[in-house]
Amino acid sequence: MASTPQRRIGLTGGIASGKSSVGRLLAARGLPVLDADVYAREALAPRSPGAQAVLDRYGTLDRTALGRIVFADGAERRWLEQLVHPLVRARFATELEGLAAAPVVVLMIPLLFEAGLEALCSEVWLVDCEDTQQLARLMARNGFNEADARARLTAQWPLARKRGLADVVIDNRGGPQQLEQAVERALQACA
Repeated sequence: MASTPQRRIGLTGGIASGKSSVGRLLAARGLPVLDADVYAREALAPRSPGAQAVLDRYGTLDRTALGRIVFADGAERRWLEQLVHPLVRARFATELEGLAAAPVVVLMIPLLFEAGLEALCSEVWLVDCEDTQQLARLMARNGFNEADARARLTAQWPLARKRGLADVVIDNRGGPQQLEQAVERALQACA
């Protein structure tokens, strides 16, 4: 009997688009969710080689201070991404190996397209909303002023660019109930 290929849902979207909310809904349905943001934080955990490299370069591990540096200077952002992305990829490989028998795995990767990680996935789901919603959510969630929020938004591809690359677009322009229904429809459509 041949084994069925693993279904790997690449879950992406822009910052503050609702990826984490969709990830929680999928996890509540029993799907394993691997989160690139969690792995990126682990890559810079105190006393790790990644943290030491950041300390050597910037003198701090404070996320707010680092954010001000890397979102104001594209070269610094690229340096940090070149440090963190390989560590995140390695962690994904390890976790996927451990989940080889799982029929479905969700890979929550905010920079899926930007980092060229589509090949890890059998399908890509984009969590979508209006640009104005993204900005408002980011400012409310993180306490950023508009300039800081816009700097973070412009560091990623706009959602409009990602829409045409996704297999499934999950509309997160409404409330929690509408989002839950959109996730359920996506699961049924791709089953």
